[in-house]
Amino acid sequence: MEQPHLIDALDRVARALGGLTKDWRFDRMSTVVSPGTGKVSASFAGVAKHYGVTVKPCPPRRGNRKGVVEKANHVAAQRFWRTVPDDATVEEAQALLDKWCATRGDVRMRATADGRATVATVAKAEPLAPMPDPYPAVLTVPRVVSAQALVSYRGNRYSVPPQLHGTTVSVSVRLGGTHLDIATLPAPGRASALPTVIARHALAPPGAGATIRTDAHVTALEQAALAASTTARPHRSKQRLPPSAAARAHAATLRTRQGGHDQAEQGEAGVVDLSVYAAAAAGRNTLTPPPQPDTLNPTKETKTP
Repeated sequence: MEQPHLIDALDRVARALGGLTKDWRFDRMSTVVSPGTGKVSASFAGVAKHYGVTVKPCPPRRGNRKGVVEKANHVAAQRFWRTVPDDATVEEAQALLDKWCATRGDVRMRATADGRATVATVAKAEPLAPMPDPYPAVLTVPRVVSAQALVSYRGNRYSVPPQLHGTTVSVSVRLGGTHLDIATLPAPGRASALPTVIARHALAPPGAGATIRTDAHVTALEQAALAASTTARPHRSKQRLPPSAAARAHAATLRTRQGGHDQAEQGEAGVVDLSVYAAAAAGRNTLTPPPQPDTLNPTKETKTP
């Protein structure tokens, strides 16, 4: 729904395929063309010129042409997306998709002028133009600062000043850049105010699970933690609270009652008297014995040999 994210996805897909095709087919989406006129927007025209491709929007009321693309997405959704584990990360899901495309998607048959061939064979025969540098679009996403003063972005975490924990900040990355900027969001009612960059970090590889902190942020976080800790009053769960006089009296009452009950059921030697349980179980057997053969038919005479 946002043009920078679309440009980022197009660039990554084209690099994964190994080059650029001559034409790019799009639905009548507002991030590329005007839905009413079908003309390419001025902002995306620069993107197409940068990559040297021709934008071809789907004509209106052409369900068959649009269905070709939709059917390919349908196959991937039905045969791959349903099998992805729920706990898989974005990077793991992308690796699984690449494997599925190589082992399942590329072996599908397609009709060509020379006969039927697989998708991989048709793709190898299609010439691809070399990739230029990424288009300098800026990706901006909101993020919430954790209690450890860290901001998550594409499988990695980046530090900010500790006083910002719990607040929402914006992470900005230029495509092809080597760093990211973390800025504060403007206050409500001041939408025209420019965001203030509070941290800049070198980009880690996506999905690396790295935690990147600056020395200044580490020192500030340690000072904030030491200032919050004090020995004047320990934490409630760490205090040693001995039983009060009322608790001791109540415990003694429970012991007396329990001792009297045990003495009534046990002998002086402390051995359980099983006769007490036998007397309690007497007369509680509700199972009736099965009827005898002569009682099933009282009127029938029993013949003896």
